[in-house]
Amino acid sequence: MPQYQTWEEFSRAAEKLYLADPMKARVVLKYRHSDGSLCIKVTDDLVCLVYRTDQAQDVKKIEKFHSQLMRLMVAKEARSVAMETD
Repeated sequence: MPQYQTWEEFSRAAEKLYLADPMKARVVLKYRHSDGSLCIKVTDDLVCLVYRTDQAQDVKKIEKFHSQLMRLMVAKEARSVAMETD
């Protein structure tokens, strides 16, 4: 399970993993209050990408990335449903 040290590397790899097979990709966010760390994990059951941080500035980056993935997921669903109804 590769754990990335830089946000840029992780976000590129995670987006690539999601776009390769959107139906299998999962995203998990985990916050541990005891040590103040936030972990984001993206997996497709074959590859698991992890990024951990305890920096407050990274939280905004993670939030933006997570919302971008959610928009991609909704857009894909909307297109496939629209294609099925035609």
